[in-house]
Amino acid sequence: MTARLSGVLTALATPFGPDGAVDDKQLRRLIEHSVDGGVDGLAVGGSTGEFAAMTGDERRALVEAVVEHTAGRVPVVAQTGAVTTREAVALSRHAEAAGASVVMVIAPYYETLTTDETLTYFRTVADSVSVPVMLYNMPGPTSVNLDPGTVGLLARQHENIRYVKDSGGDMAQAAQLIHYHGDVVSTFVGWDTLALAALTEGAAGVMAGTANVVPTELVAVHRAVREGDLVLARKQWQRIFPFLDAVVSAPSYIPAVKAALQEIGIPSGAPRRPQFPVDEATRSRVVEALATLSQPAPAL
Repeated sequence: MTARLSGVLTALATPFGPDGAVDDKQLRRLIEHSVDGGVDGLAVGGSTGEFAAMTGDERRALVEAVVEHTAGRVPVVAQTGAVTTREAVALSRHAEAAGASVVMVIAPYYETLTTDETLTYFRTVADSVSVPVMLYNMPGPTSVNLDPGTVGLLARQHENIRYVKDSGGDMAQAAQLIHYHGDVVSTFVGWDTLALAALTEGAAGVMAGTANVVPTELVAVHRAVREGDLVLARKQWQRIFPFLDAVVSAPSYIPAVKAALQEIGIPSGAPRRPQFPVDEATRSRVVEALATLSQPAPAL
């Protein structure tokens, strides 16, 4: 088993070139930006990474590339969930063989499943690998909410289910995961603007798409909380919150992240269709919020 994950994990965006293929050069730059920024891990092929718009072969190649480029400097979490159990198992086994530290598994995201179907899916995937598993709770696109009791049950029944990424935006639910099931599963909150609340509540960490853009700043918040300096944590948080909020509040999250990456000089291309790039009004809000990071931190 790998050392237990904690801290700030970047939910990696996937850079695409003009031809629509994954841009390996910009992917390397994106990885280096996060690693140099001090993040504690990288998550590849998640929602921010546009996995649902990629083929199975592309998803496998992306995991291999990120593991290779990262070269063991930080853990790599590979999102391997799929519409079918068979594909999720195949992707999970591939990620393990490729060297991923953890597989993160979202529920199938087309048919609305029953509780028994959902539990059987996660159990089957967890039993197919030996690396740790992170359950990925994303109620919006999956129409399935992994409530704290269900997460705790799965973690108690399967030794390698050790993490949950909760991206429902419900801090009350995240707090229940942390306080009632922290003995068996470590909670990562995947809602950027809840990062400080999650860390002070005792979450193992946060996973954020905005960490593609501001890894150093998010890491600074985590380190201040870890060291018990909540005054410094709040000061750092007030500085970056407008940018995080501009991205989270945008009509579409992925295009907003990519617009911000373009602004800092790491072009990642347009999101894959059917998504459009951000409109000009949204781009302006994101860029203006990003520009505030060059200003001194506010006094408390």
